[in-house]
Amino acid sequence: ESGSNNPLGIVSDCDKIPFHPYFSVKDILGFMFMLLPLVALALFSPNLLGDPENFTPANPLVTPPHIKPEWYFLFAYAILRSIPNKLGGVLALAASVLILFLAPLLHTSKQRTMAFRPLSQLLFWTLVANLFVLTWIG
Repeated sequence: ESGSNNPLGIVSDCDKIPFHPYFSVKDILGFMFMLLPLVALALFSPNLLGDPENFTPANPLVTPPHIKPEWYFLFAYAILRSIPNKLGGVLALAASVLILFLAPLLHTSKQRTMAFRPLSQLLFWTLVANLFVLTWIG
Protein backbone atom coordinates (compact mmCIF):
# COMPACT_ATOMS: atom_id res chain seq x y z
CA GLU A 1 0.00 0.00 0.00
CA SER A 2 1.27 3.43 -0.84
CA GLY A 3 0.73 6.68 1.02
CA SER A 4 0.57 5.18 4.52
CA ASN A 5 1.70 7.35 7.43
CA ASN A 6 2.16 4.30 9.68
CA PRO A 7 5.43 2.74 8.45
CA LEU A 8 5.69 0.24 11.33
CA GLY A 9 2.14 -1.05 10.86
CA ILE A 10 1.33 -0.81 14.56
CA VAL A 11 -2.38 -0.81 15.38
CA SER A 12 -3.14 2.53 17.05
CA ASP A 13 -6.63 1.71 18.36
CA CYS A 14 -5.30 1.19 21.89
CA ASP A 15 -4.16 4.83 22.04
CA LYS A 16 -7.63 6.20 21.28
CA ILE A 17 -9.75 7.53 24.15
CA PRO A 18 -13.45 6.61 23.94
CA PHE A 19 -15.18 9.97 24.35
CA HIS A 20 -18.64 8.68 23.37
CA PRO A 21 -19.90 7.93 26.91
CA TYR A 22 -18.81 11.33 28.22
CA PHE A 23 -20.52 13.26 25.45
CA SER A 24 -23.66 11.12 25.62
CA VAL A 25 -24.03 11.54 29.39
CA LYS A 26 -23.39 15.29 29.09
CA ASP A 27 -26.06 15.67 26.39
CA ILE A 28 -28.65 13.54 28.21
CA LEU A 29 -28.03 15.39 31.49
CA GLY A 30 -28.39 18.78 29.79
CA PHE A 31 -31.60 17.66 28.10
CA MET A 32 -33.01 16.47 31.43
CA PHE A 33 -32.12 19.77 33.17
CA MET A 34 -33.85 21.72 30.41
CA LEU A 35 -36.91 19.46 30.40
CA LEU A 36 -37.37 19.27 34.18
CA PRO A 37 -38.87 22.79 34.66
CA LEU A 38 -41.23 22.30 31.73
CA VAL A 39 -42.45 18.96 33.07
CA ALA A 40 -42.87 20.43 36.56
CA LEU A 41 -44.87 23.34 35.14
CA ALA A 42 -47.10 21.04 33.11
CA LEU A 43 -47.72 18.58 35.95
CA PHE A 44 -48.01 20.85 39.02
CA SER A 45 -49.79 23.90 37.59
CA PRO A 46 -51.12 23.16 34.10
CA ASN A 47 -53.51 26.15 34.04
CA LEU A 48 -50.83 28.73 34.83
CA LEU A 49 -50.13 29.60 31.19
CA GLY A 50 -53.67 28.90 29.95
CA ASP A 51 -55.95 31.37 28.20
CA PRO A 52 -58.99 32.33 30.30
CA GLU A 53 -61.20 32.40 27.19
CA ASN A 54 -60.85 28.63 26.98
CA PHE A 55 -62.85 28.22 30.20
CA THR A 56 -66.04 29.99 29.09
CA PRO A 57 -69.01 27.67 28.44
CA ALA A 58 -69.28 26.89 24.75
CA ASN A 59 -72.32 27.28 22.53
CA PRO A 60 -72.21 24.39 20.03
CA LEU A 61 -74.21 26.37 17.45
CA VAL A 62 -71.86 29.36 17.18
CA THR A 63 -68.12 29.59 16.67
CA PRO A 64 -66.59 31.49 19.61
CA PRO A 65 -65.59 35.06 18.70
CA HIS A 66 -61.96 34.59 19.75
CA ILE A 67 -61.49 31.78 17.22
CA LYS A 68 -60.68 33.34 13.88
CA PRO A 69 -59.21 31.55 10.86
CA GLU A 70 -55.84 32.65 9.59
CA TRP A 71 -55.84 34.88 6.51
CA TYR A 72 -54.25 32.20 4.32
CA PHE A 73 -57.05 29.72 5.20
CA LEU A 74 -59.93 32.08 4.41
CA PHE A 75 -60.64 30.53 0.99
CA ALA A 76 -60.86 27.10 2.60
CA TYR A 77 -63.03 28.48 5.41
CA ALA A 78 -65.45 29.94 2.83
CA ILE A 79 -65.70 26.56 1.08
CA LEU A 80 -66.21 24.82 4.41
CA ARG A 81 -69.02 27.16 5.49
CA SER A 82 -70.79 27.22 2.11
CA ILE A 83 -72.03 23.62 2.43
CA PRO A 84 -74.49 23.03 5.30
CA ASN A 85 -73.68 19.34 5.66
CA LYS A 86 -70.54 18.85 7.79
CA LEU A 87 -69.24 15.84 5.88
CA GLY A 88 -69.95 17.51 2.55
CA GLY A 89 -68.07 20.63 3.63
CA VAL A 90 -65.08 18.61 4.76
CA LEU A 91 -65.08 16.62 1.50
CA ALA A 92 -65.32 19.82 -0.56
CA LEU A 93 -62.48 21.33 1.45
CA ALA A 94 -60.32 18.24 0.96
CA ALA A 95 -61.13 18.18 -2.77
CA SER A 96 -60.20 21.87 -3.12
CA VAL A 97 -56.77 21.19 -1.64
CA LEU A 98 -56.18 17.84 -3.36
CA ILE A 99 -57.03 19.23 -6.79
CA LEU A 100 -53.99 21.50 -6.50
CA PHE A 101 -51.80 18.39 -6.39
CA LEU A 102 -53.17 17.32 -9.77
CA ALA A 103 -52.03 20.47 -11.59
CA PRO A 104 -48.43 19.30 -12.23
CA LEU A 105 -49.62 15.88 -13.34
CA LEU A 106 -52.08 17.28 -15.88
CA HIS A 107 -49.50 19.53 -17.55
CA THR A 108 -48.27 17.43 -20.47
CA SER A 109 -47.26 20.14 -22.96
CA LYS A 110 -43.63 20.45 -24.02
CA GLN A 111 -44.04 24.22 -24.04
CA ARG A 112 -43.56 25.65 -20.55
CA THR A 113 -44.70 29.21 -21.20
CA MET A 114 -48.31 30.37 -21.27
CA ALA A 115 -47.57 33.27 -23.64
CA PHE A 116 -48.93 31.43 -26.67
CA ARG A 117 -51.82 29.66 -24.95
CA PRO A 118 -54.67 32.09 -24.29
CA LEU A 119 -56.99 29.40 -22.89
CA SER A 120 -54.43 28.49 -20.23
CA GLN A 121 -53.99 32.17 -19.40
CA LEU A 122 -57.74 32.59 -19.02
CA LEU A 123 -58.01 29.54 -16.77
CA PHE A 124 -55.07 30.67 -14.63
CA TRP A 125 -56.45 34.17 -14.07
CA THR A 126 -59.89 32.70 -13.39
CA LEU A 127 -58.30 30.54 -10.68
CA VAL A 128 -56.53 33.56 -9.19
CA ALA A 129 -59.75 35.63 -9.22
CA ASN A 130 -61.67 32.73 -7.67
CA LEU A 131 -59.06 32.45 -4.91
CA PHE A 132 -59.28 36.19 -4.18
CA VAL A 133 -63.09 36.16 -4.10
CA LEU A 134 -63.18 33.15 -1.77
CA THR A 135 -60.59 34.78 0.50
CA TRP A 136 -62.63 38.00 0.56
CA ILE A 137 -65.85 36.10 1.36
CA GLY A 138 -64.19 33.93 4.00
